[in-house]
Amino acid sequence: MLLNFMDKIGDWNPQLLREIKGRLKVFPVAIACIASLIGQLILFLYQLREIPSEKYQMSGTYCSLGEVYKQQVNDIYPQISKLQQQLSWLNKSNNYDASAVQSLTQQIDQLKDQEKSINNILYNQYCPLEQINMQQWWRDHWEYIFLSLTVIFIFTLLVAGTYLLINNLAQEENRGTLNFLRLSPQSETSILTGKMLGVPILIYLTIAIAIPFHLLAGRYANIAFSHILSFYVILSASCFFFYSTALLFGFISRLFSGFQPWLGSGAVLIFLFVTMQLASSGPYLDNAAAWLRLFSPFDMTAYLFPNLFRRYNWELLQQIQFFYLPVGKSLLGLLVLNLVNYGLWSYWIWYGLKRRFRNPNSAILSKGQSYLLVAYLQLILWGFTLQYVKNYHHYYSNGNPAPAYYDLNHQVTQNFTLILFFNLLLLFGLITILSPHRQAIQDWARYRHQNISQRKGFWQNSLLQDLIWGEKSPAIVTIAINLVIVTIPLVAWILVALSLNANNNNSLDWLVNDVGRFKAILGVVLFICMVMIYATIAQIMLLMKTSKRTAWAIGTIATVMFLPPMFLGMLSLNPDKHSTLWLLSSFPWAGLEYTTSTTVFIALLSELSILGLLNLQLKRQIKIAGESATKALLAKS
Repeated sequence: MLLNFMDKIGDWNPQLLREIKGRLKVFPVAIACIASLIGQLILFLYQLREIPSEKYQMSGTYCSLGEVYKQQVNDIYPQISKLQQQLSWLNKSNNYDASAVQSLTQQIDQLKDQEKSINNILYNQYCPLEQINMQQWWRDHWEYIFLSLTVIFIFTLLVAGTYLLINNLAQEENRGTLNFLRLSPQSETSILTGKMLGVPILIYLTIAIAIPFHLLAGRYANIAFSHILSFYVILSASCFFFYSTALLFGFISRLFSGFQPWLGSGAVLIFLFVTMQLASSGPYLDNAAAWLRLFSPFDMTAYLFPNLFRRYNWELLQQIQFFYLPVGKSLLGLLVLNLVNYGLWSYWIWYGLKRRFRNPNSAILSKGQSYLLVAYLQLILWGFTLQYVKNYHHYYSNGNPAPAYYDLNHQVTQNFTLILFFNLLLLFGLITILSPHRQAIQDWARYRHQNISQRKGFWQNSLLQDLIWGEKSPAIVTIAINLVIVTIPLVAWILVALSLNANNNNSLDWLVNDVGRFKAILGVVLFICMVMIYATIAQIMLLMKTSKRTAWAIGTIATVMFLPPMFLGMLSLNPDKHSTLWLLSSFPWAGLEYTTSTTVFIALLSELSILGLLNLQLKRQIKIAGESATKALLAKS
């Protein structure tokens, strides 16, 4: 029967069968089973050591009699406080009554003696066994066991599984067997799925043996089975996302050599620790970075099991919205939100995985997919920005509530830095990914006329089509299109915010009041031009003949971006007095508020001139590269 089962696995996924045969040996399986059982036993015995005995303190949490004494002490405190206030009043009054003072002093002393006697019983005597609430003790400690296993499951599956997958890819690469897999008739999905299911199979076995104990602890702790099942669903989706990311990291991080597994699993470990701390202090998910927090299973786990973090306010998670839709109002809505976030980002990762698996030198994304990715990022950034929650409700100084447009302006300005940061990170990532190197540009320039002769129609013959969709063509037009996609929501907000705020003087939004519509839009165009200049410089650097062209490109862009603002800051050339210089730097927003529209327009013309000259230089270098490739080809023939 076992052989038949293995044959069925091999028919369904040969790569999974290969991984299973390589790992499910007798000794490793025995070690995994024993380690899991011993870990469960240690956890149970660790909790069992705190079981109440005949020497359980009267002040303990589970002593019913102790609660009575604690209540008596709590009743004494206000009586003492009241008598002391009366005594203080008598001592300060003009009609000093010695007998009344003596009476009050005696009453206070009696109450303090009574308090001391009760405290002596509470902290120096043991609780009778029949007064110990053993049922509550077992319930709480089963919950401790359940929550401990929950945290262990998360860290073990995500950290250890990530390490094993990246390490396996590195070993396959070193042995040269990864190229055999690429030549296999199996599909990329089949091979990579086999890796995800087979490589961490001993981790799966260790966790699977502990699941019955986990379910038993949850049942005795009176935790709803629907919440436990929801946790397993979230954990499975989280594993799929992190394992997919680990595989992609393994394909694109060959430069790190043997350090890859430690780097990848260490990053996951740090991410889990940070998000666990954030979840324990409050799930502030009312900002544009909420989608990033949702990658961690801890917020959802703390919502399902509120005692995981004692300070966790699960009501805040219920207030999370997406374009004002109350997606956090129900457990089903939160589950769907998490699963959709995992699923859509996993789709982009798998798209890159498939491309990189067959051709290690290909870009992770095509130009067409980059447009969709940028549009998707704008959707989630602005979706989590526009949510009407209590944190966004503001009032004017006179106590009157602010109108609706104030909340809109405040939401966007509060999240503007995050929106800008994530977009810049994505745009520079796309410049790195999509900009072809020298050989690809030479091939494109050499053979483009042959491709044109085989096409029909105006659009097929145009250079624009190659620049928008062609994988080997320069990425300048692609970056420009992505910049337009990024700035469309920003321009729409500027127009809407200014229209709504036309007759209002109380808004704190500097971009709306102090900059103005025309200058704000010119600032957006300045931003587009600046990023286009960086993209053009990067493409020119990648046409160099040196093998270190990538390092040259990164170094040049970093120098152009950061040195001018650093020098301006070191020379104390502040934006309010030298706004023109800041307009020409990588942070034009700093000087936008303190200058005129004419100056902004002149700065824009200057940047357009620089961009035009750089593109002429790029065109000349591409022409030279194509001619040199043609001459080399003719010389060989």
